[in-house]
Amino acid sequence: MKDAPHPIQSVLVANRGEIACRVLRACNEMGLESIAIRSDADYGALHTEVADSVVHLEGETLADTYLNIDAILAAARSSGADAIHPGYGFLSERAAFARAVQEAGLIWIGPPAEAIESMGDKVTARRRMMDAGVPVIPGQEIIDSDDEDRLIDALVAAATEVDYPLLLKASAGGGGKGMRAVHEPKYLQQEFLAARREAQTAFGDGTVYIERLLDGSRHIEVQILADLHGSTVHLFERECSIQRRHQKVVEEAPSPVLDESTRLAMGDAAVAAAAAVDYAGAGTVE
Repeated sequence: MKDAPHPIQSVLVANRGEIACRVLRACNEMGLESIAIRSDADYGALHTEVADSVVHLEGETLADTYLNIDAILAAARSSGADAIHPGYGFLSERAAFARAVQEAGLIWIGPPAEAIESMGDKVTARRRMMDAGVPVIPGQEIIDSDDEDRLIDALVAAATEVDYPLLLKASAGGGGKGMRAVHEPKYLQQEFLAARREAQTAFGDGTVYIERLLDGSRHIEVQILADLHGSTVHLFERECSIQRRHQKVVEEAPSPVLDESTRLAMGDAAVAAAAAVDYAGAGTVE
């Protein structure tokens, strides 16, 4: 919750489905007026039944409704909402949305726009974490160039520094898009160009960097909570290694593979990561 100037009495939830239902129910339990939004296609959806009131956003596409910042701000104004909660997905990780909410005089229930910008771009996030002394996977940025020969030379130099096997990763976005494993140098250039194309198509940003590929590693996430007064705590970890197409299938807590010293070290690193970007609210460090 960023810079709340007065007590919140009403919250517009800028999301739909199960995500919105959970936030709306929490508002109801806290005695806050809950406000939902819906597209034409979501008439009668469960989240509209849970809310105290509903604002209709004209249109059926996501671009016209749940991704339409101007329409959501207009809905907040017309409904008299004090605050906007983005849920997760959709606009929740868009710094521009967080900033627009605050500029409209509304309370943003989420991390600061600056933190979203810092952590939403993986190259920037790695720099911030290294500056803060937070451990990261060994990796290298690829010096971009309009000259393809120079670009490939920079790619080869970065790959040589990291060593094989390695992982090409899109700096923007997530979900496994723009990501390629490379086990031998002869496949490096073709996989790099493929990763760039996919990242550009998916996120509008073709920036790719290199990380060392850790075969047999586990996917562990640490949950953190931070307030506006500089206090950050971790709520321990979730084991998320069972995945399909880079999407988690099962999450388990606590992780059965961590010893106590590793668990505590990861928790401390997650708190340091959040503090490094002045994070506020709930978050996850992977």
